[in-house]
Amino acid sequence: MYRPPNAEAEVAAELAAVRPDLVSRFAAELPGARAAVLTRLWRALTHEPLPWITRREPGRDGVALRLSDGRRLHGPAPDPYATAAYVTAVRLEEVAYDRPELLLTALAVPHGAAFAAELGHSVASLALSRAGQPDHTDEWPASGWEWEQRVVDGHPFHPNCRSRPGFSVAEQLAYGPEHRPLVELGLVPVAADECLVTGAWPEWLRDGERVVLPVHPWQAAHVLERAGDAGIAAHPLMSLRTLALPGGPHVKTALSARLTSSVRDISVSSVSMSATLSAFAQALAARTDGLLHVTRTLGAATANSPDLAAVLRESPQVYAAPGEHVVPVAALATTKLPQSPGWLAEFTRLALTVGLCLLELGVALEAHGQNLLVVLSETGTPLRLVYRDLADIRVSPERLARHGIPLPELTGRIVTDDVTTLRRKLFGSLVAGALAGTAGSAGALREALETAVRDLPRTPDLVALLEGPLPTKALTLMRLSPGVAGDQWAQLPGPFGTGPFRGEANPALWRGLSDQ
Repeated sequence: MYRPPNAEAEVAAELAAVRPDLVSRFAAELPGARAAVLTRLWRALTHEPLPWITRREPGRDGVALRLSDGRRLHGPAPDPYATAAYVTAVRLEEVAYDRPELLLTALAVPHGAAFAAELGHSVASLALSRAGQPDHTDEWPASGWEWEQRVVDGHPFHPNCRSRPGFSVAEQLAYGPEHRPLVELGLVPVAADECLVTGAWPEWLRDGERVVLPVHPWQAAHVLERAGDAGIAAHPLMSLRTLALPGGPHVKTALSARLTSSVRDISVSSVSMSATLSAFAQALAARTDGLLHVTRTLGAATANSPDLAAVLRESPQVYAAPGEHVVPVAALATTKLPQSPGWLAEFTRLALTVGLCLLELGVALEAHGQNLLVVLSETGTPLRLVYRDLADIRVSPERLARHGIPLPELTGRIVTDDVTTLRRKLFGSLVAGALAGTAGSAGALREALETAVRDLPRTPDLVALLEGPLPTKALTLMRLSPGVAGDQWAQLPGPFGTGPFRGEANPALWRGLSDQ
């Protein structure tokens, strides 16, 4: 019988060689890391359209899943919006499993072996990430990159929340933002006539007739096999491949490794469209009456390869007034926020107002907790939003035309009038992602939404959000479907069930944003 590699033992052995002081803490964190990944996996098993699960049977003591081969899988009653680790074991027939990679191996489903190995790596990396944390403090960070590095556990709902295949323990400690390192980027000069450059590539990244590209050291060692010249020390941000330059912009580097679901390279097409998208986003943000800022793309360059490219963009901190904090939404769950019972509803109202306004205009943001940031006052009041990384938004020509907005010169999957695609993009990232991750449970999300949406007009998009199931990416199905391109989707129970939502709306508070 196939058994996945023992990632826990492998990481422990490497850790003993490079950071022996963390070995005991790593071991102490393993049970919690197993439960965290198992909870995310259980969410997928109970809600994603996995072809080998034929029936789900709720009961008093949890839910039973009937498999296509007749076996029975049993676990706790699922909360698809829970972020706390509440699943410590799942029973397959008469055998209980507390390690997600062993459970998936026992299920023996197609393509399960590779995914099981990733799950084991996710557990071990998560325990490593938690082991290196300093004592918790409620004091708010002074810099933007420190907010980013508070997100220790990775994606709140993906079983591969901390999977970093191809990274040794030493590399995780050296490059992982949660370990708070300084990362020295290499500088690789490329002849200008071999590069595609858009926007204003800065002079300090030019060398005569050559364009100088910042390169992540992992990419230099494992993909390019060239280190480049001595570079710049920068702080890694939540996405690992994007880093904050000292006193300056953020640089997104190519990183051809699979993190969670995707390989993090930078496509040539995204570089070619970056300046157009940036200008377009600035014009749209101006319609939101100051509620949304979009970080400008300053410049992008590629040596005509997704493996050797970089994007420079503004730091979100430029949109903070003195005393304000710009916080990635993913970091909110790690932060002591005001205890006002209405805080979550206030933030939810702000996020939905902006997200639905842009959707009405014709742009669906991928507003998950990494791309979406909130500007907080000194006392923690949510004031406005900042959005970054336009590479995976969706733009509707028909909706833009309805509002007299010219369609920019965009091509590929980014352009679509399909209503389902547009709503999935926004609802799946903002509501099932950012807002659910902040709320932490179905009950808290429902309460926040119920209060927030009373101030919004009952547009067709809002009705679809409130009265139907909530779309979310089927992240586990996608990892078990290597031959299927693009996103696959699941439907979560809507926060209000199905049927008409009875809350009263106040269209006056819409501020007429879509008509500006």
